[in-house]
Amino acid sequence: MAFMKKLPLLLLALFLTACQQDTAETQSKETPPTPTPTDFIEELWYKNSLVYSVDVEVFKDSNKDGVGDFRGLTNQLGYLKKLGVETIWLAPFQPTPNRDDGYDIADFYSVDSRLGTDQDFDTFMKQASQQGMRVIMDLVTNHTSDQHPWFQQARKRADSPYRSWYVWSKERPKKWDKGMVFPGVQKQVWSFDKQAGDYFYHRFYDFQPDLNMQNPAVQREMRKIIRHWLDKGVAGFRVDAVPFLIEIATPDFDPENPEHQFDIITQLHQYIQWHKRDAILLGEANVAPDEQKPYFGKDGQNMQTMFNFFANQHLFYALATGETKLLRKALEDTKDIPPTAQWAHFLRNHDEIDLGRLSDSERRKVYDRMGADTTMQLYDRGIRRRLAPMLGDPRLVEMAYSLLFSLPGMPVIRYGEEIGMGDDLSLKERLSIRTPMQWSGGLNGGFSEAAKPVRPVISRGPYRYPVVNVAAQQADSTSLLNQITRFAHLRKQCPEIGWGKWKLLDTGSEHVLAIQYSWKGKSLVMVHNFSSEPQQCQLTTGLKSGSSLVSLTTNKTSRAGANGVYQVPLAGYGYSWYRLQRD
Repeated sequence: MAFMKKLPLLLLALFLTACQQDTAETQSKETPPTPTPTDFIEELWYKNSLVYSVDVEVFKDSNKDGVGDFRGLTNQLGYLKKLGVETIWLAPFQPTPNRDDGYDIADFYSVDSRLGTDQDFDTFMKQASQQGMRVIMDLVTNHTSDQHPWFQQARKRADSPYRSWYVWSKERPKKWDKGMVFPGVQKQVWSFDKQAGDYFYHRFYDFQPDLNMQNPAVQREMRKIIRHWLDKGVAGFRVDAVPFLIEIATPDFDPENPEHQFDIITQLHQYIQWHKRDAILLGEANVAPDEQKPYFGKDGQNMQTMFNFFANQHLFYALATGETKLLRKALEDTKDIPPTAQWAHFLRNHDEIDLGRLSDSERRKVYDRMGADTTMQLYDRGIRRRLAPMLGDPRLVEMAYSLLFSLPGMPVIRYGEEIGMGDDLSLKERLSIRTPMQWSGGLNGGFSEAAKPVRPVISRGPYRYPVVNVAAQQADSTSLLNQITRFAHLRKQCPEIGWGKWKLLDTGSEHVLAIQYSWKGKSLVMVHNFSSEPQQCQLTTGLKSGSSLVSLTTNKTSRAGANGVYQVPLAGYGYSWYRLQRD
């Protein structure tokens, strides 16, 4: 009987113990993690992942309506897997009036019906996961389409709850025509809305009003959008126009010298990792080296990775002139980042090649070599061409891709670049480099069986689809497609590039760039000649005599001399990847 009296107390004690355990487990699960290279190596997947940028609309049409779709993309996952792609980056695919190639979003929570259904997206995500590929997507929340219901509600009346979701001014601000993203095309950043009776702010086109990120309600909505797509399985977000997303915009602020609220990025990082430990933020932030630290954040608590626009601009100067001095400096200037962070390197992306950080004389040299005709230039700062027609010489194109895969960062390639697609300068602005993927020599390059595709396929000139296409290059072992595939798989054999410490080596030639990586007692040396003429370079790796450079691309071996210096001959636009071995 005494035991029976004590039984309720025992049950209560057991219940409270279980609750304490549940609470401890819940708190443990909900604590925002701070991964480090030694603790969570498998979670820093972006250190060595090949990213492939896809615009679903122009990649592959499956239903013959002339528009690419998710079913078409899903059917080509095998091609991407064979290429060596580990991460697919999706351009905006949500409902849109499509006045800015999908970057004018009218609904952040669903799939554009032209591209498929929510179920098509889910099937794509499942198939990509089964192929061992992650998917990241564009997060375009610095603005909306002017057709978005939020803006339509905001402009109806001043007391609308959505009015404060955007940035307004009763009077036209003094600097209404300063700070345009698209100079020469865009006329202003403040436009008058007749229905609202006020001016609204837009960093981009006037049909893309900026959201007011200082508004807590907007920040909450942004987190809801992120949670929605994380629940769909995405592995992270390429954050569009980060400096404009976090600028503190008011009627009297200076758009040419704005203040930034970096804790917005910190909060996004924490929120994302709270819900998905290994999800990332890939930032589009074209900033100078002395401005990069707050974007990565202390100990990498903001962006895990960002595009290295600064190095990219000086890379194109090196490709245009054959001189590596400025590229070397750009790499050194952007070297100091947190150990968990990573740069994303690219040759071409979906926009123009931005040369705005070069001097006028430097930019002119790039224009003269790669885009002398003004129809090839854009926004008073860049070039709107694809890589292959710009560089011209197939040797230089191949060397450039060898360099991309061997730079200290995550390589990113744009769809079609792997086959050397060309551009269509008859299309306006950046659409010149956003033409449909060229799969074969068949109708519309194998992109679509429709009579009229969503955008014209390149059908004239040396880069026309009957000549430049996937099928033809798959059958040619010496093609650019097969060479890039080899680079991608070779990169996977060289974890030192993503994880190791690196330094630039003196080569004795202004035309040769050499990078040495060291990690876990192993060492790599990457050598690239930016000159069309052969070069004889001298390398000092720091190891004494009795060691060898074994080429991973030619299998040739170079031994150091008595002074520990290697004599490395390179053909015009030649390159080699070496593993340093002690004899």
